[in-house]
Amino acid sequence: MPDINIHRDHALGLAKARKIAWAWAEEVEAKFDMECTVIEGQTSDTVEFTRSGVNGTLIVAADHFDLNAKLGFLLGAFSKTIESEIEKNLDALLAKSVAAAKPPAAARSAPAAKRAARKQP
Repeated sequence: MPDINIHRDHALGLAKARKIAWAWAEEVEAKFDMECTVIEGQTSDTVEFTRSGVNGTLIVAADHFDLNAKLGFLLGAFSKTIESEIEKNLDALLAKSVAAAKPPAAARSAPAAKRAARKQP
């Protein structure tokens, strides 16, 4: 059976990582007819996912995600395609979360603009 192993580091903390994991679980349930179960823990959560031909876990920690999946014989032929799709979806959710955490460029540069305006005679 082909395995898929994906590791992604992040600096989101457990609360935000949980939100990303929930969004990922909802997405794979809808798109790929997966059945997902979330097991919450003190320092990490585990999302178990399964459907015909695939089963695995997504470990959700304060500083990383670890996805491990086992593909059955028929889906094994598409393991590279499946792996790249999972990476793309997870990376998109991470990027969206990181972008949402950053203040807009105008807000970041406003204090600098105020200081520059005060310095001019």
